[in-house]
Amino acid sequence: MVREIVRDRVFLSMKSDTADEKDLPAAQDLLDTLRAHADGCIGMAGNMIGVRKCMLAVGQPFPQLMLNPEIVQCSGPYEAEEGCLSLDGTRRVLRFKTVEVRYQDIRWQWHRKTYSGIIAEAIQHEIDHMKGILI
Repeated sequence: MVREIVRDRVFLSMKSDTADEKDLPAAQDLLDTLRAHADGCIGMAGNMIGVRKCMLAVGQPFPQLMLNPEIVQCSGPYEAEEGCLSLDGTRRVLRFKTVEVRYQDIRWQWHRKTYSGIIAEAIQHEIDHMKGILI
């Protein structure tokens, strides 16, 4: 189900809780909502659709879902200018060119994978969302 994008800064500033099996329907909604916004968005966190759980979807046209993701290593700091569907305008932020992420899939299996470029930037942005950090 495609959900409405949350724009409430108070809600978006709240930290997300650990995702569990009960959150899988919301995770599917997150994927559906990201696909519906494919023309202007490559990543989305759960709180952007009203779900304060640690989940993100990233990539197009076939987004990858990450449950309870955490960045375990990063390198290559740079300054980026980012926008967000939940917020107006763009802001400058510090990001890293490469990130190694530990996350669970929908079967609750743990993975560790390294990302770079725009996908790495989007993952960092969405993990900030889960921490209640607004750009």
